[in-house]
Amino acid sequence: MGYVVIPSRSGAAGVLLWLASDPAPSGLVEKVDMVFIESIFGFFSHDLGIDLGTCNTLVYKRGEGIVLSEPSVVAVSKKDRRVLLNGQAVGDRAKKMVGRTPGNFAAIRPMKDGVIADFEMTEAMLTYFVGKVHNFSNLARPRVVIAVPSGITEVEKRAVKESAVKARARKVWVISEPMAAAIGIGLPIDEPVGNMIVDIGGGTTEVAVISMMGMVYSKSIRVAGDELDEVIMNYLRRQYNFIVGETTAERVKMAVGSAFPLDEEVSIEVMGRDQIKGLPRSITIRSEEIREALKEPLDQIMSAIIETLENTPPELAGDIYANGISLAGGGALLRGIDKLIHKETRGIPVHISEDPLKAVARGAGLFIEGIEDYDQYLDSGDDDG
Repeated sequence: MGYVVIPSRSGAAGVLLWLASDPAPSGLVEKVDMVFIESIFGFFSHDLGIDLGTCNTLVYKRGEGIVLSEPSVVAVSKKDRRVLLNGQAVGDRAKKMVGRTPGNFAAIRPMKDGVIADFEMTEAMLTYFVGKVHNFSNLARPRVVIAVPSGITEVEKRAVKESAVKARARKVWVISEPMAAAIGIGLPIDEPVGNMIVDIGGGTTEVAVISMMGMVYSKSIRVAGDELDEVIMNYLRRQYNFIVGETTAERVKMAVGSAFPLDEEVSIEVMGRDQIKGLPRSITIRSEEIREALKEPLDQIMSAIIETLENTPPELAGDIYANGISLAGGGALLRGIDKLIHKETRGIPVHISEDPLKAVARGAGLFIEGIEDYDQYLDSGDDDG
């Protein structure tokens, strides 16, 4: 005599069967202990922390750390929006197709400015990533913590949760990205001390002052890595009548981009298309000109940092001046960004976190690792689980 849970393909909790020679007791299914069902799904699943980024999605598996880091891209057929390769054209596979697909296919980035721009494709992407982490087991229904920008609306937050549920998550919490980043880099956010985090991601820059597990002040702007790439594309088109795609612009940013004068300036040769003649050609680009092109979006990021400091209570501001500002996210890797912030804030120390690209995912993962301890904060302004 015993129980078997058969998961429903529709994503429902499942069907409970009574294994015995006699009929099931009256009302058994209605009275089944949900703790038992939870334990069954828990046996086949791993709790996950997810950084659902505009450019990249990272997944932290409880007990193992970050096990997946792939581009937030899905390749589909334009005719019926069917994900190519039998639903497998997601992440790394889809990224290779960006700018290289024939007319009847499209490589879609379902996240824009840190929020869901295409609900259906976000669901397909999450389903693939969650499945990949669980070796595509049909029995996997994990508990999930997802990091989201601090400035998103309740409607946008609900869309993230619904996408995760449709991707077979059985329970979903959301945590703000600056809070996750702060946890991920080990700031003492549970102490009565001012901690300042600047997380420069792909779609948004998150600036926050955190104390006692709460955000004292935060600022979220939709200017980040993607905007820097776009500025580079526009500069090359305007200055050289030279057209490049997103991938090349990102490569230029990583190779010669900077926020502050370099000790030794560098250059790179780039292949693209002549806007006037329409033919392929190459040009050499110097770090000085890319730095000048990036000035406007970097000024917007600096304005967000200054505004946050101006709205920080004096005692916490003193802590920040003493302990410094912590940088996370891919934008923290831009050459000289720490020196620029140090200069513009008139001497506040700036620290680039170790492996800043993984800070948010690591924080979401540590949150799920200690979910029982953090449970009291789930209904706060940072998390409405």
